[in-house]
Amino acid sequence: MTTPTEPARGRRFPGIRTRMSGRSADEAHRASSPLELLFDLTFVVAVAQVASQLAHRIEGGDAASGIGPYLMVFFAIWWAWMNFTWFASAYDTDDVPYRLLTLVQMGGVLVLAAGVPSAFADGNFTAITIGYLIMRIGLVSQWVRAAIEHPEGRVTALRYAIGISVVQVGWLSRLAFPPEWGVWSFLVLAAADLSVPLWAERTGKTSWHPHHIAERYGLFTIIVLGESVASATIGVQQGLDHSGLTVPLVTIAASGLILLFALWWLYFLEPAGDGLEAHRRLSYFWGYGHYFVFASLAAVGAGLEVAVERGAGGIETPDAVVEYAIAIPVAVFLVMLWVLHARLVVQLVIRPVAIVVAAGLVLLLPLASPAIGLEGTVVGIAVVAAALTGVTIVDRAYAASREPTPEES
Repeated sequence: MTTPTEPARGRRFPGIRTRMSGRSADEAHRASSPLELLFDLTFVVAVAQVASQLAHRIEGGDAASGIGPYLMVFFAIWWAWMNFTWFASAYDTDDVPYRLLTLVQMGGVLVLAAGVPSAFADGNFTAITIGYLIMRIGLVSQWVRAAIEHPEGRVTALRYAIGISVVQVGWLSRLAFPPEWGVWSFLVLAAADLSVPLWAERTGKTSWHPHHIAERYGLFTIIVLGESVASATIGVQQGLDHSGLTVPLVTIAASGLILLFALWWLYFLEPAGDGLEAHRRLSYFWGYGHYFVFASLAAVGAGLEVAVERGAGGIETPDAVVEYAIAIPVAVFLVMLWVLHARLVVQLVIRPVAIVVAAGLVLLLPLASPAIGLEGTVVGIAVVAAALTGVTIVDRAYAASREPTPEES
């Protein structure tokens, strides 16, 4: 399965049915398809639901109790998206059967999203599990089709289909487990889900495209950031309803936008596509590690939503709870950005020492809250992120200016 059996196919008129085979891993100008972009939109709903529920827990001053459900539900969202993305990178035929099976998976995402409030409220994961099942039915069907139509990758495709099915039986069985088994059973089954690709690809590597994968992850990062903007907007609306336009509300909202913009800028500074092309063996490390990148960005949005409301005086949540609800996920994002790219690229664009200093400052700022308040803390976090971006841009420009030109070398 290391080499596809067909050259890159034209994408304009795929036909009613096209034989499924591995796409070329070095296909030129490989970009996300319109179907992939539509598929991503269903995850906007799911991410919005989980971020909203986390925001409600933060508002109640009990953010700690929401971390467990948040991480578990976000795992289901992220893992479903990730499975589709890597399969599509290797086997996207874009014909009618492929599109219809993608539609099935999109329906599963929406069912999962509908079940998020129940999972947070009383630990009822029934709807989420059903939605997850629907998505797995669509994905397993795709792998079975790949096994039938692509003989060179048949063993690997069958391993995927069997492994996903077996683990899904475990997820369904989990609904009958006593409540006290909830966290441990989740951890075991999540580990099993993560192990399926490791086991399946021992018989042959799928022909995923490094630059396509990097683009897909970048697009999902934008989706999560967009949801964070939406969350902050909700906070602004509720703040306006409570106290009208005030200086704290405007300051926190503007700082939140600057913060999200800086985080977006920082993410896209590192050349992930080139790194994945040069180090395909690190794909699991990079791909799996993005769970923390995506989850932290969505959590930033939840924290900003509460911060805007608190700044407007609409809620009584302790300032420290709100401040750390922003500071901790921002620090996690910065550290993970360094960790995931340190082994992937020859030379990091963002200097590790700058990331460590920035993450440390972000975590220390809430301690200064008695002097600078919630408003000052949020402004400070945004300034740190913006400063890290600015320093990195200047540093990169300076380094580029010192490189010898072709004539000099």
